[in-house]
Amino acid sequence: MTNPAHDAIKADIDANDVVLFMKGTASMPQCGFSSRVAGVLNYMGVTFKDVNVLADDAIRQGIKEFSDWPTIPQLYVKGEFVGGCDIITEMTLSGELDSLFEQNGVAYDKDAAEKIREANKG
Repeated sequence: MTNPAHDAIKADIDANDVVLFMKGTASMPQCGFSSRVAGVLNYMGVTFKDVNVLADDAIRQGIKEFSDWPTIPQLYVKGEFVGGCDIITEMTLSGELDSLFEQNGVAYDKDAAEKIREANKG
């Protein structure tokens, strides 16, 4: 049996190199975690599709089942689930996110990524 929400999710992931399933939109996030991940991507100049899960309950539930991950936001790069806010934050600070983008041919601003790391050195 096909799941229309899963089909829509897969279509978005297949059609876009970077997809962020989030609460709200990139320009108007509706939760702190979504805001943080969208902010990192925007600051790093990454082109991404934002999918507002609050606009569609089927997508909101469906993405959790699709990824087998209980929380939102969720970041996908080249069809692969990367993680949520904590994972993306750690990957940004460790430089892993840069590597992931480089390996997948996703354009980003390396200087901006370095600035994030500089600002977060404890």
